Amino acid sequence: MAEQRWTVVVVPHGSGGSRTLQLSRRALKIVASGIGVLTLATVVLGFTIVSKSVDLTRLERLERRNQALVEEISRAQQNLAVLQDTIAAISNRDQQIRLLAGLDPIDPDVQQAGIGGPIGPSSERELLLGETAEGQRALQLGMELSSLLRRANLVAASFDVVVDSLQTHKSRLERTPSIMPTMGWLTSRFTRERFHPIHHEARPHQGIDVAAPIGTPIVAPADGRVIDVSTNGGYGKMLTVDHGNGVVTRYAHCSKILVKVGQRVRRNEKIALVGKTGLATAPHLHYEVIRSGRFVDPWTFILPDIIVD
Repeated sequence: MAEQRWTVVVVPHGSGGSRTLQLSRRALKIVASGIGVLTLATVVLGFTIVSKSVDLTRLERLERRNQALVEEISRAQQNLAVLQDTIAAISNRDQQIRLLAGLDPIDPDVQQAGIGGPIGPSSERELLLGETAEGQRALQLGMELSSLLRRANLVAASFDVVVDSLQTHKSRLERTPSIMPTMGWLTSRFTRERFHPIHHEARPHQGIDVAAPIGTPIVAPADGRVIDVSTNGGYGKMLTVDHGNGVVTRYAHCSKILVKVGQRVRRNEKIALVGKTGLATAPHLHYEVIRSGRFVDPWTFILPDIIVD
């Protein structure tokens, strides 16, 4: 059986005769295969070129992103250094305030709040980051930031303790007599024995006498509560103020009492007026301080104005 053939007639558009081309079935398959291979090669080559172009674009973007990350880490490290200096300054000020508040300084080892690297096996994330210099810097930055947060929390907790202590001290100082209760001249000091101007015999003088004109204001030397207003034969019109912490003050020979029992008074608040009631030869204030049931020298509770203010 003769092989099947195909005839291809090529007719030109211009002048000239047409041409015929005979192709066998085998030749046609070879031509078709060649066209298919050429088409496939063209597609593969195009895909490779496009893929390589995409990879190059992605690589350039990754490089730019990596550079931006490096710059951001560098800025973060600079800010962290500034923050470390700030925390150190706050810690130093905290130590000073703790001393003023009557608290012990924080132990230096505790103050460092466990500065150091991590203990134990590294995680997969840490291992991956450790493969590059930028990753190592990021890990170090994270450790330093964690340490700084611990120190900041420690200082914050310390400030809370300091505030509580200062509040307690403030309340105690407000209730501690510290000023002269009236304006005048000191005429008699606290003594275990002195010659009494009326009884003409040696007796203890358990307070101080401050001479002043009648009507001169008498003020509370500290915060407290009035616990007694009475008239005593020798002391005349007198009042007593309880300042807490076992400290009581007493004011005698007053011409007028301006407060009543149970009333709370503040330092520098007017509570009475100077007089000469009771056994007194001239207008004056007899001022006593009693601590834990014992008379003490009131002069030790009168501080210079520069300290009181």
